[in-house]
Amino acid sequence: MPIAEQPRTITVADGAVSAAYTRPDHPAATLVVAHGAGAGMDHPFLAGFSAGLSDTGVASLRFNFPYREAGRKFPDRPPVAIAAWRSAMDHAAALAGDHGDNGNLWAGGKSFGGRMASMAVAEGMPAAGLVYLGYPLHPPGKPEKLRDEHLYGLTLPMLFLQGSRDTFATPDLLTRVVSGIGTNAVLEWVAGGDHSFTVAGKKRAAFDVGAAAAIPVAAFILSRVVPQP
Repeated sequence: MPIAEQPRTITVADGAVSAAYTRPDHPAATLVVAHGAGAGMDHPFLAGFSAGLSDTGVASLRFNFPYREAGRKFPDRPPVAIAAWRSAMDHAAALAGDHGDNGNLWAGGKSFGGRMASMAVAEGMPAAGLVYLGYPLHPPGKPEKLRDEHLYGLTLPMLFLQGSRDTFATPDLLTRVVSGIGTNAVLEWVAGGDHSFTVAGKKRAAFDVGAAAAIPVAAFILSRVVPQP
């Protein structure tokens, strides 16, 4: 039976944002998940992703950025998004503490959400590791405008899960960037997947696509869980 999500509210600088907490019994780790620029935390892909994580023993906390909570279309500027990330991680840590969980706390997200997670970590936000669900390395058709500067100083485990047809990351460029980060960064391709991980010729609901994406992510996290005292 699927694990029911628990609605949560996270206090941020200028108010509050919605969140959804999914926790299996005795989770080995918790992944805090942020949405992409064009969809909120309730998008079926992310709902399926959280469900897939719970099936593998990983808890998750999805949250909205302030702009999405307010019904705006244009994403928050990095300082606002990074502040929201810090609040979400603090909230997840408190939830884990309330349940007596001592598993590692990871950060990640879809596209914009994952990029903002990495920027927050680069500015000092603690996390056991990072997960990118389609890292937006450059705008479509503009490979010269790379968004990679802050990545090279990150030494924590990182998984880049990327569709091979993703127009936001030219394959050879992303391969070069991940290689340049170091051995702590791993790139895993979804063959034929676009920025939404939709594979041409395969008709699947977004929920199921998200659940499938959770499998390699959970495997990566669980293989790097650090025992806590």
